[in-house]
Amino acid sequence: MTTDQPVPTLAALPAPRSAPADDRMPGPAAGPRRGFLAKAFGVTAVLSAAGSGLGLLRDLLLARYFGADQGTDAFLVAWTVPETAAPLLIEDAMSFLMVPAFALALVLREEHPDAPDPVRQLVRATLPRLLLALSGLAVAVALGAPQLVDLLAPGLADPGLAVACTRITAITVLPFGVAGYLGAALRAHHRFTAPAGIYVAYNLGILAVLLGCHAFLGVRSAALGVALGSLLMAGLLIGPFLRRLRRGTSAAGARGSRQALVLMPLALLPVAAFTLTRQAQVFVERYLGSTLPPGTISHLNYAAKVSQLAMTAGILICTVTFPLVARALAAGDLTAARDRVEKDLGQAAAVVLLGTAFLMSCAPAVVALLFQRGAFGPQDTAATAAVIRVYSFGLPAQALIGVMVRPYFSLRPVVRRADDPGTEDGGRRLLDWYPVAAMLLGLGVTVAVGLLATPRFGAPGLAAGNAAGITVAAALLLRGLVLRGIPLRLRRVLGGHGRLAAAAAGAAALGAAASGLVADPLLSTLLGGLTVALAFAALGTGLGAHEVRGPVLAAARVLNPATVADEGKPPHGQ
Repeated sequence: MTTDQPVPTLAALPAPRSAPADDRMPGPAAGPRRGFLAKAFGVTAVLSAAGSGLGLLRDLLLARYFGADQGTDAFLVAWTVPETAAPLLIEDAMSFLMVPAFALALVLREEHPDAPDPVRQLVRATLPRLLLALSGLAVAVALGAPQLVDLLAPGLADPGLAVACTRITAITVLPFGVAGYLGAALRAHHRFTAPAGIYVAYNLGILAVLLGCHAFLGVRSAALGVALGSLLMAGLLIGPFLRRLRRGTSAAGARGSRQALVLMPLALLPVAAFTLTRQAQVFVERYLGSTLPPGTISHLNYAAKVSQLAMTAGILICTVTFPLVARALAAGDLTAARDRVEKDLGQAAAVVLLGTAFLMSCAPAVVALLFQRGAFGPQDTAATAAVIRVYSFGLPAQALIGVMVRPYFSLRPVVRRADDPGTEDGGRRLLDWYPVAAMLLGLGVTVAVGLLATPRFGAPGLAAGNAAGITVAAALLLRGLVLRGIPLRLRRVLGGHGRLAAAAAGAAALGAAASGLVADPLLSTLLGGLTVALAFAALGTGLGAHEVRGPVLAAARVLNPATVADEGKPPHGQ
């Protein structure tokens, strides 16, 4: 049974309410104010930036020590395991399921403070089963490594090395799952510091082994570092999680008392299927890339890592606000949830489109500045920069999917209230699988474009398939969110994104012209980046994109209050 309903029938959810006027989080109890969100976002942004910076340093060292050859291709095929496990068990599926589940448990705790603690009930019902399933999955991946490598990259030049690295990285499945579970619980409690720091711990583990062992272990040192880093991730969260759990109500120990929550294990299936289908774009790239010249998979990997920095910055916004959306939906406040999702869509689009404009204009300079040293030569720079520019077309869609899918799955959490008699019909069950269908259609576009474009264009053809497929999936999911029961004002959302896209296109053109004025990679990156930022701010403000106009006017007030005292208000409908 579930509480999610499509638009025409919302009976199982409490009646929608307008957002509280004092900007508190919706729900039975008062939530964090705007200042808390700013602080949480700041902490998350700083730690996530540190983790991304260390991850970039990791990739720089991989390029310096091993370049782009059959050895790095073999390792990157093995890296498919943690690359798949991370979104499934940390970033996406586990978060989509457990943040809403813990949010509902917290709502019930606030409604019935003298009852047995539903948070502890939830942990007892889910964590032991999760640990057992993850352990079995890790063993299965290790035992099936030869078949997995052959399936992912049948044309690989050194499959033996890939199998060895895959067996090492299989260890990550268990600690990744633990880290995802504990991180979701902490974010639902509005504790963001430790969850935001997990990638700092992860990359520090990789760097420690890579720096100390690369000379005699070769690329296997990177695989060992991945395994160590995953253990550090989980270890970082255990203490904060136990402290929050011990703060539950004293009545929580009454095991014989009535359960406040009912587990719905079938809710796992569409979420896991969506995440795996989304990750299948990487499988397609590795499969088709293994038939291209050695180093192609490495060029795709380096390009993806640089390109996704912009997307990650946009996703940080909904990482902080997702618990608020989940709590609003758990309490039945659809209006507050809609307003928050629309705001997240606009802010994420603004951040990602600014990053996209920068990458479009400065990709060769950025790659040369970051990677061109040691075994990574000018030809590798040119190949990677070409892929980045094509990848960038799909970055806005990647970010928007990350924003939209969270509230979509929040309407069908992995648990429900024990006293909720909500029944299902076939249409509602089919809606659970709508994101999977959207991603499958997008994946079909990825495969078709990749097969058509790769023989002629090589790696950029694979990147074009990726961008086209993810854009189709994002368009379908935008419609699906309305069908699910969150009444987005699509004309308003699309109009705002159109203004941001126009500003980004103009900024990219001006940035490319500025970047080409100098040959030095550092100066070219700085000049192009500054031009893109200023042009995006000016064009976005002029076009009336309030995600740009608001921060620009706020900065102007700080710099010179007198000159902006009488500026106009943002246009209506934005």
